[in-house]
Amino acid sequence: MAASVTLRPVLTKADRKAFVDLPFRLYKDNPAWIPPLKDEAYGLITPGKNPFFEHAIAQLYLAERGGKVVGRISASIDHMWTGMPEVQGGGSDMGNWGYLDAEDKGVADLLIAQAEEWLRSKGVTRSMGPISMSIWEEPGLLIKGHDHAPTVMMGYDDPKYEAWVESWGYKGVKDLHTWDLDITKNFPPLIERIVQSGEKNARIRIREVNKKKFDEEAAVILAILNDAWSDNWGFVPFTASEIAFAGKKMKPIIFNDLVRIAEYDGEPVAFMMTWPDLNEMQADLNGNLFPFGFIKLLWRLNGGFTGIPKVKKMRVPLMGVVKRLQASRLASQLAFMMIEYIRRASITKYHATRGEIGWILEDNQGMNAIAETIESKINKTYRIYEKAI
Repeated sequence: MAASVTLRPVLTKADRKAFVDLPFRLYKDNPAWIPPLKDEAYGLITPGKNPFFEHAIAQLYLAERGGKVVGRISASIDHMWTGMPEVQGGGSDMGNWGYLDAEDKGVADLLIAQAEEWLRSKGVTRSMGPISMSIWEEPGLLIKGHDHAPTVMMGYDDPKYEAWVESWGYKGVKDLHTWDLDITKNFPPLIERIVQSGEKNARIRIREVNKKKFDEEAAVILAILNDAWSDNWGFVPFTASEIAFAGKKMKPIIFNDLVRIAEYDGEPVAFMMTWPDLNEMQADLNGNLFPFGFIKLLWRLNGGFTGIPKVKKMRVPLMGVVKRLQASRLASQLAFMMIEYIRRASITKYHATRGEIGWILEDNQGMNAIAETIESKINKTYRIYEKAI
């Protein structure tokens, strides 16, 4: 007789370690899965380490069979998101689940039922997921692009999860796309002319950030981001402590010429942030920084003694233009200029050959149009689901 499955809440450090460790076993033979750094993954689910918990509550669960962990899930309520308008996915009746991993559907069925029960106990009547656990971390279930590895800070899910989620009565509410392009190729002539025209306009300045003034530059970018994204579905403003938390995590992969700020008449009005794909550098570390993983990663980030990492792919996680310009031709021109300047730096200095833009909401017409115009193609799609509970 098969051993029964028991569920229990994550309460201790050992429980959190088991929660982090499970996908290492489930995905160990999948070449498309990139092991996350365990210390970082542990920090994301730990109150007191991740400032997400300053405005959210959550409960993690483990499933065990015969004393062996065979599944995991999170249930959470982000009070900053629930306070946003319903047109942006918010509302006081909304809660989330995420971090779903399970050996089989029977285990997954029990986990989602437990997550929904926890949400109902908190007064939630609308369940949305997967969100692991902040919208700024790993939102959505991978439904397209399982055959190749995700870039830094993008998730990966077993292909069979899609059918499981839909069997529970969840319907897709929003798709998020990432776009891949060959950056070694020049952009179409029209784009080149737009960039050249902008270079002749004395009112436009596209500048690199100065990492030595990290806090000041971060404040400039955040101001643009909060304005540019404020009406977007799923937008949740960053708190001061989240800015500091994200800044500490991102600082090692910030390079001056890969992050650009566009100024118009001296005013910062747009930005584009690009990262070397850290997943390339940490894929063989199996999530461990010690005893030698830290040295390897630092060596790769610094390109040996050159200070310049060598990567195949760059990721553009964030880009924005202030709202008052978003419907103008200037917005597109600034975007194309920043993309072109970062493309040049990526191939000449960092020897990258491919770029990935995203994620981008399926209905963000402006950004999707820019991605199409530079001849990039959708390579991954993540779906966020919703269900009345």
